Amino acid sequence: MNDTSGASPSGHMAVGTVVAIVAIVLAVVGLALDSGTRPRDDKADRGGAATESPAGEPVTVPRVIVVGAGLSGLSAALELADGGAEVIVVDMSSVYGGHAVMSQGGVAVVGTPVQEAAGFQDTPDLAFRDFIEWGEGADKKWVRYYVDHSRELVYDWLVDLGVVFSGVDSAPGNTVDRFHQPAERGIGLVTPVYRACLERPNVRFRWNTRADSLVVRDERVVGIRATNMRDEEGLTLEADAVVLATGGFQSNLDLVREFWPAEFAFPAKILAGSGRHSIGLGHEMVRKIGGDLVKMDYQWNYYSGLPDPQNPGSNKGLNAANMWGILVNSEGKRFANDHGWAKDVMPALLTQDEVTCWAIFDEKTKKEFSVSGSDWADAAKVEKLIFQDKSLVKSANSIGELAKLSGLPVDGLVATVARYNEMVGKGADEDFGRFGPGKTEFNNTASVTIDTPPYYAIQTFPLTRKSMGGVAIDLGCRVVDKQQRPIPGLFAVGELTGLALINGKAALEGTFLGPCVVTGRVAARTILKTAAWRRPEGALAVERCSDCHDVESDIAESRPGYWHFERVHAKVLEQRTDCRQCHGELSPYHEENHRINPKVLAAACMRCHTGRE
Repeated sequence: MNDTSGASPSGHMAVGTVVAIVAIVLAVVGLALDSGTRPRDDKADRGGAATESPAGEPVTVPRVIVVGAGLSGLSAALELADGGAEVIVVDMSSVYGGHAVMSQGGVAVVGTPVQEAAGFQDTPDLAFRDFIEWGEGADKKWVRYYVDHSRELVYDWLVDLGVVFSGVDSAPGNTVDRFHQPAERGIGLVTPVYRACLERPNVRFRWNTRADSLVVRDERVVGIRATNMRDEEGLTLEADAVVLATGGFQSNLDLVREFWPAEFAFPAKILAGSGRHSIGLGHEMVRKIGGDLVKMDYQWNYYSGLPDPQNPGSNKGLNAANMWGILVNSEGKRFANDHGWAKDVMPALLTQDEVTCWAIFDEKTKKEFSVSGSDWADAAKVEKLIFQDKSLVKSANSIGELAKLSGLPVDGLVATVARYNEMVGKGADEDFGRFGPGKTEFNNTASVTIDTPPYYAIQTFPLTRKSMGGVAIDLGCRVVDKQQRPIPGLFAVGELTGLALINGKAALEGTFLGPCVVTGRVAARTILKTAAWRRPEGALAVERCSDCHDVESDIAESRPGYWHFERVHAKVLEQRTDCRQCHGELSPYHEENHRINPKVLAAACMRCHTGRE
């Protein structure tokens, strides 16, 4: 692990310092609207970028191309920028975030304050056992590195950037709860990283640009050939290193079929549930220059694919489930422990005569139905687009009638629900072991009788989701060939690498976005360690509001004329809100125009004033 241990995270503050970032709202005293801040005496020096070392020697700054503006690419870009590199980020979209920005956003992290506050004692050794026992074929060296460093490389780093974690949840396979849920789901996780990249003058973005192939010279990757997707013009970009962060291949059903696990037949109907651009472009680029692909049949697919009502007539699917109900097959019978999630359900589902299933639940647990994704957090949207769509949801006042509407055997479904309710009454699932003595609190709490009409049935199909195998890398995220030799100048991160095989065939959940951050930062550190490149000392000090202002002290005592200022910023401190959510115009710091824009401030009022009459 010598290539990845590195120093502590690059120059970022400790977790508690995040609260002080809110001071950016306040700007320079006398210039800010409704400002009550008073500058610190120890204002930081804001020098420009150095081009020479203290000894007067020239400094060589590495130039790096990052292909992909998802979480792994942004993490690599930010780490590279803070290390002094000049970075160009290329992406096919005109927006940041990839699939991560649309996701649930949870990350698996070990030994955090959030866990401690919830009463959970987690350790790297405990997490390592969970990963290995659940993962089936996980890479032990990468797992060890991840569990040992997830606190500093993922949690501390993200919190310092402004990510707020609303709590920690359980997930199948975990001995303790370690699924850390960010506020505002995926967008709340990725946006702070992207915003930090925008604040670095040495990071540039080239949008609507598709990387087509790698430029190789003297057996070294020196750039990419690309296409502007809006005008179809080709271009070539060259650099000292290329980091591929192009995502997985689960939205390319041809590749999914090509690498489908040999022990299962390919389903008659399967929905695409990965990112828009998770189509394997990075895999093909690497394959063309002799790079190795490994464990491509390690595909983490779900049983909970619901046809996406926003994309009618397509093969797009949503991950939709109700863990408080039950799953039945086409005979109306339970066939797996659905609390074992995809690891337990998918193998059983793929051996059914009809590879489809139905979620059955009642009115009292309807509220537990959820759809993954940052754009599905609104219950009213779920009600309108899903529950009111009779092609997606069947509803009836009796189980028998529900079976008829769903095309299921009446006797079969009635008997299944009766049997399930009987076992709930006894306190033990004698058929599939979902609940009972020795089971987790969630398994028991979420196992209740189905007896409150109306009843609901939602049919789902296999859903492609995440690539658990991919481009082969070493412990420094260098791409390797079939002889395991690093290809000079080429690095790969994130889902393109199958998350460095940290998950094996199965996943503990939250173990996708976390490894995206880790592999992105590891690749950047490997690049920056190259002896020929040296960071200009003091070149890229990032200014923070806390360098000049102490908001907590400013509102400690009430002052006449500051009622609104004090009320707003008390709430900001309580919620640990990153001030740039309301005052992005103040960052990065430029003394000549460091003043609050009233138009931007007016738009931010909705963050507090969201009441309904």
